[in-house]
Amino acid sequence: MPVLEAVMSGDTSTEKAGAHESSMVEYGIDDKPPLGQSALLGVQHWLTMIGSTIAIPLVLAGAIGFDAAQTAQLVATFFVVSGVATLAQATIGNRYPIVQGGTFSMLGPALAIVAVLATGDAAPTTMIRELQGAVIVAGLVEVAIGYLGIFGRLKRYVGPLVIAVVIALIGLALLTVPQITSPTNNWYLVGLTLALIVLFSQYLDGYSRIFKLFPVLLGLGGAYLFAVVLSVTGLVPGLVDLSPVANAPPLRAITPFQWGLPLFTTSFIAGMIAGMLASAIESFGDYHSVARMAGEGAPNARRVNHGLGMEGLGNIFAGIMGTGNGSTSYTENIGAIGITGVASRYVVQVGAVVMIVVGFVGYFGALVTTIPSAIVGGLFLAMFAQIVGVGLSQLQYVDLNQNRNVFVLGFGLFAGLSIPEYVTNVQNASDISLEAGLASVPVFGAVLGLPTVAQTLGIILGTPIAVGGIAAFVLDNTIPGTAEERGLTAWEEITEDDDAFTPYHARFFGGESREPDVAND
Repeated sequence: MPVLEAVMSGDTSTEKAGAHESSMVEYGIDDKPPLGQSALLGVQHWLTMIGSTIAIPLVLAGAIGFDAAQTAQLVATFFVVSGVATLAQATIGNRYPIVQGGTFSMLGPALAIVAVLATGDAAPTTMIRELQGAVIVAGLVEVAIGYLGIFGRLKRYVGPLVIAVVIALIGLALLTVPQITSPTNNWYLVGLTLALIVLFSQYLDGYSRIFKLFPVLLGLGGAYLFAVVLSVTGLVPGLVDLSPVANAPPLRAITPFQWGLPLFTTSFIAGMIAGMLASAIESFGDYHSVARMAGEGAPNARRVNHGLGMEGLGNIFAGIMGTGNGSTSYTENIGAIGITGVASRYVVQVGAVVMIVVGFVGYFGALVTTIPSAIVGGLFLAMFAQIVGVGLSQLQYVDLNQNRNVFVLGFGLFAGLSIPEYVTNVQNASDISLEAGLASVPVFGAVLGLPTVAQTLGIILGTPIAVGGIAAFVLDNTIPGTAEERGLTAWEEITEDDDAFTPYHARFFGGESREPDVAND
C-alpha cells in the first residue's frame, strides 16, 4: 500500500504508513546485494561525492598556500576521513545509507579564519592547526547537541512543510557550484554526462537491471572515456591530464596530527560552531530525504539524535586527522539513491571501504583528480535536481488549498535563496561591512557588532538551508492552522515507531537507551 493511501485509510499497524513501500527502491536499507555487485554499487555511491570531496580541499589548500605535495596529502586525508566517518555512521550512528564527507557550511568560516591569519603572515601549517582546533571544538558541541537530544526535541514542531523547504533548498542552494556554472566549462562534456545518466536511469532502466543499478557509473565512466580519447588523439588537447597518476606515490602515510598539534582560538572556534550548526540543519533535512528515497518512514527523534551525535564524532576525527574541515551528510549520495533505487546500507559500507583504500593508495586518488570538472557538473545537475524533487514531494501531505501553507512554502524558498545572496554581496563589497551594519542596529548594535557575533550571524544568514529552514519553521509554528492542514497528522503516521531504531550500545550490551524519550516529553 503506498504511503499516502496508508495514511488516508488509517492503516498504520504493520508497515508504519508504508515504510519499505516505494516503487523507486531496488535494494532496501537492510538488503545485501552480492559482494561483487555491492563493490560496483559502492564505487558508484563514492563517485557521486567526488566533486565536493576534491573541491573543498583544493579550495582550502589554495587559500592556505599549500604546495602540490601538501595539497595531494590533504585530498587523500579527506578520502580517508570520509570513509571512516561513513562507515561509522552507517554502522553505529543513525544506520542510514548516507555518505559522510567535507562540508561547504564549514568551508566558509575556515576561509574566514585563514584570511585573518594571512594578515599576520602565519605559516600554512599554523593555519591548518588553527582550523583543526576549531573543528574539534565544533565537533564536541555537535556531539552534545546530538546525544543530549536537542534536535530531537524540536522534531515535533517540524512538519512536512518545513522539511519540504529544507530538502528543496539543499538542492537549490547548489545551483551556483562552479562545476555547473563556470563559464570555462566544456558544455559538451556536461551535456554528454547528463544525457547518459538520464538515458540510463529514466529511459532504459526498464530494459536492463544494469542500466537501473549503474546509471551514474555508466554515465560518468562513458563521458570520462570519451574525454580521454579526445585528449589522447589530440582532438581536444589537455582535456584529461594523466600525468598525476604516473607521478603519484604508491602509498600515502596519513596519520593523526600530521600537520602538528591543534591550536585553539576563541573567535575562530565561534565561527566554526556557526558553520557546524548550519551543517546540522542540513543533515536534519538529509535524514528525512534519505528515508524518503529508501521508502522508509520518517526518522524518529532517537535516530536523528544519534545521527547528529555521530556527525559530531566525525568532526572530531576530521580535526584530529587534519582536514581543516568538518564532516557531514552528503547530499550527492542521497540523489544517487533516488536515481538508482539502491538504498542498501551494506553497499554504502562497501563504498566507505573504497574511500579509505583510495586515500592510502596514491594512484587511485590521483586518477580521481583527473576527472574533468565538466563531467562532475553533469553529474551534479542530475543529482541535485533529484533532491529538489524529493523535497517538493513532501507537499503531498500538506493541504495546498490553504493560503498559509502556500505562503510558508513560498517565503521559505524565496528567503532561503535571496537573503544569503544579499549577505554574500555585502561581505564581498569593498565599501560595505556586515560588522559595521550590525553595529548600527539600535539597542543591540553593541553586541551584534562584535566581530565574533557578526561573523557567526554572517555564516548562518549566508546559508540557504539555515535561512529558509528557520523562516519556514517559525512561520509554520506561529501562523494559525490545524494539524491536518499543516500535514502534521499524516506526518505523524509516516514517522517510524520509537523502537524502530536501536542504539548501537543497546544492540551489543543489552538494555534500552537511557536517553530521554524526546518524542513524548
